Amino acid sequence: MAEYRLTIRNGPRVTRTDHDSLEEALAALRAGVEAIRAEGNLPTVKMLREFQPGQRVKARLEISTGKVFRRREAGVDLMGDGAVVPYRGGAFKSHLDPPDGIAYDDAVADALRE
Repeated sequence: MAEYRLTIRNGPRVTRTDHDSLEEALAALRAGVEAIRAEGNLPTVKMLREFQPGQRVKARLEISTGKVFRRREAGVDLMGDGAVVPYRGGAFKSHLDPPDGIAYDDAVADALRE
């Protein structure tokens, strides 16, 4: 049985893959981010107000482990301008800030490993 599950929500499409190790799951997450970034950025949207691409979530990629009561989750929100925002938690998310002096992509992987 796989230890880690990667769930990718990209618009209306949801895919789930199981992985035996955290490193495999992180590699699949990074590949998913790059594939979705290659689709291009989101446009600005005007509804009651104007939403810039950086204010819109294009896709959410989440790694989870455990069962219902002992579940741990972490992932990234891929914003409409291509920025990656790491977070921890499921229903109650807290964003993770990368440490100073570390490349953002490296900090994302390190934050998710914790």
